[in-house]
Formats: sequence, C-alpha cells, structure tokens
Amino acid sequence: MRTLHGELAKMRTAATTPVTYTLPVGGEGLALNDRLGARLRIRFQGEIFCVACGRKTKKSFQQGHCYPCSQSLASCDICIVKPELCHYAAGTCRQPDWGLAHCMQPHYVYLANSSGLKVGITRASQIPTRWLDQGAVQALPVFRVMSRHLAGLIEVALKQYVADRTDWRKMLRGEPQPCDLPAQRDALIERCQDEIGRIAIAAGEGRVVRLLAEPARRFRFPVERYADKLVSHNLDKRPEVEGTLTGIKGQYLMFDTGVLNVRKFAGYRVTVEG
Repeated sequence: MRTLHGELAKMRTAATTPVTYTLPVGGEGLALNDRLGARLRIRFQGEIFCVACGRKTKKSFQQGHCYPCSQSLASCDICIVKPELCHYAAGTCRQPDWGLAHCMQPHYVYLANSSGLKVGITRASQIPTRWLDQGAVQALPVFRVMSRHLAGLIEVALKQYVADRTDWRKMLRGEPQPCDLPAQRDALIERCQDEIGRIAIAAGEGRVVRLLAEPARRFRFPVERYADKLVSHNLDKRPEVEGTLTGIKGQYLMFDTGVLNVRKFAGYRVTVEG
C-alpha cells in the first residue's frame, strides 16, 4: 500500500489495451490499473490551490482555477467551450500568445462513441488523449482544419444532427452500442455539405480538409464491473471517498461505493491511500 499527499490533477492516460491510468498527486503518480479490485481511499484535506497560479482559494472554478484566473485566462474564456465564438482574429483574445499557441493551430473535428455517437473537436496534439478523457470506445477524425474557430464552426453544423456532449451517467453504466463511424461520417457530411462548403470557401483553400483515409480507433478501458446505480462522490460535501476500485473510464474512478470525477477536483489537496 502507498500513501501520497498533495494536489490532485486530472489522470494521465496511455492508449494501451486496456488504457493505462496514473493518478497524479502532488509530484508523484499512483499507477491505478493494478489496483483494480483493491481498496482505495481519497481524503480531502480542506485546502484548494489554483492549478494555474498556485494560490490558495476557498472555491474552485472551471476545473481547478481560482476566481481571478477564471476571469483573466484565455483558457477559461467562453470560446473554450464554444469555439465558434473565438475572437482571436478580432484582436480581443485575453492572452494573444496563448491563443496563438493553442487556438491558431491545426485542429480535428471528430466523431466518437462514448455514451453514444457524438461530435467533438481537439488540437492535433491532444489525439488520442481527448478521446480517452471522454471515455470513448471508438473515435474517427473527420476534418483537419487550421484553427480552433474553424473546428467550432464545423462542429456547430454537425451537431444539428448528432450530440456534442457525453452523457457521463450512460458512459459509466456500460459499453455503448458499436457505431459504424465511417458510415455516420458520410451521412452527416452529406446532410451538412452546403454549410460546410460555405465554411471552407470563406476559410480559404487548404484550410478545411476532409479526411477520407483515416481509420477508426478503438479503445478498451480497465473496468471490472459497471455499477447498476450511480452515486457521484463530492469532496466538498463529503471529504472522504473509500471503496473497492472497480473500474476507470474517462476521468472517473469507479468504486463499489460510487464514482468520482477526478478532473472536477483538480487542485484539491488530498491524501491517497491505496
């Protein structure tokens, strides 16, 4: 048994079969796959530290930020969750250097199957991490575009016909029905071809590329048993989570006592025993 002390961070993943998970606690990491079926305890010590600036905060905003950072950082702006609202080109980005490095870079529009078919976007450098964080068992890149804004515009077109969010409860209840992602891709593009065509023409030649040869990816997560009834653990309401680890999927730890969204509690100082 190991005991670790420090601030939680979102779990690190590796696209092995099954997916490999490490729980970062302070400067150390706890390998989780070989702890399936064993007891694990996480105890919140009552202190929260901003994941961006490190200052102590009474309340966490936007997955681990203090309030000043949540209001000043480009990574916390509304265009992160609604990329079609990106305003970098208007010269009003909160942090232009950050925007250049993160938003004005190649992005992919993809289809994935986590709790069912969904559309999403991610930077090229975040493949396949983004899919693993969402608990996707299948994923397929559909478009490669040259900025986050373009990815957001195409996502808006596609999500008229397909979900753009994961139902975490459904994702944690079991495996979704398999999807024929290439067939779904072709059907969606046909329905949206006029709108996507307008986006591509406005963007300029070569800035929106349809991907025809990309293979669909499959992932298997380390889950021994799914829960029949989901109880969500909340460290703010009950500072100790303990139980037998029955699975890991997305950014969730699955216990026989409930599930914990690790990413939600980034920056929380904890003691982990397991």
